[in-house]
Amino acid sequence: MNARTQGVSRITFAQAINSALHGAMELDDSVFVYGIAVAVKGGVFGTTQGLAERFGAKRVLDTPISEQTLTAIAIGAGNAGLRPVLVHQRVDFMLYSMDQIVNWMAAWRFMSAGRGRMPVTIRAVVGKGWGQGPQHTKSLHAWFAHVPGLKVVMPATPADAKGLLLSSIFSDDPVIFLEGRALFSMQEDVPSSPYFVRLGEAAVRRKGRDLTVVAFGSAVPTALQAADLLAWEGMEAEVIDLRCLVPMDLESVAASIERTRRLVVVEPGWRMFGAGAELVASMSERLGAAMAAPPRRIAWPQSFVPTSAPLEAGFYPAPEHVAEECRKLFR
Repeated sequence: MNARTQGVSRITFAQAINSALHGAMELDDSVFVYGIAVAVKGGVFGTTQGLAERFGAKRVLDTPISEQTLTAIAIGAGNAGLRPVLVHQRVDFMLYSMDQIVNWMAAWRFMSAGRGRMPVTIRAVVGKGWGQGPQHTKSLHAWFAHVPGLKVVMPATPADAKGLLLSSIFSDDPVIFLEGRALFSMQEDVPSSPYFVRLGEAAVRRKGRDLTVVAFGSAVPTALQAADLLAWEGMEAEVIDLRCLVPMDLESVAASIERTRRLVVVEPGWRMFGAGAELVASMSERLGAAMAAPPRRIAWPQSFVPTSAPLEAGFYPAPEHVAEECRKLFR
């Protein structure tokens, strides 16, 4: 992290997103923020609060519910040299704009032979808890990571949320920035001044020698809690936060596995054809027989999230479940 040290404050994940948006708009007049309810009192879960008052209606725009139109505006603005930040309250409704994202936004730099830029950031919230149900909880990160030309970012801490969002906004490639709603109240000391976290560099959240646990987004706290449980048994789990799916820091993951010889991936999404599968395949191709046990994946059941609170509580993998899967590598 390239952070200035003039001031640090303890803020939430949501406030860190808000701070990044303020910082980006102060640094560059070409940055503007728009989406449904971004300018209302409180903003989108507090992340856009105060932007309209500070920067005015020309740079902070409330919009109708029309995902296709909003994405088309982002493509045109990015191609014209602006840096739009489009905000979706749920990633589920980005499905309405997949044509614009996949066929135009992602492909633009390729189709222009690298001459055209597409500095577009799409923020999208992944719901969890509170009876969100099947239409407000999908992550879809693996969908976007599958498409060439898109960067996919999934922060897990307030400090990363700010630094990664600033790096996303000032990237010349389109970025899908996925935010776990369950993380929004997490607190951490965050530098007050703008700073940048390089896209594509994983972070070691906990060092260990016995196995490597890789997670990203809202799965990172679960992985860390599982590591705490294992530590009581004398097992040292190294927890790596990918931060980004594209670009993915395979070198850091491989370096860890070369020491621990064991891998568990915790994914905040469906198991089949997921990012965890890609990571396991990449490490198996690279390290193969060097692993002491077959890698394991932990993910959501291959089903939609139930609306019922008791059922939902059992849907998401718990730290105890992750810890038990880790133990299986030693049996």
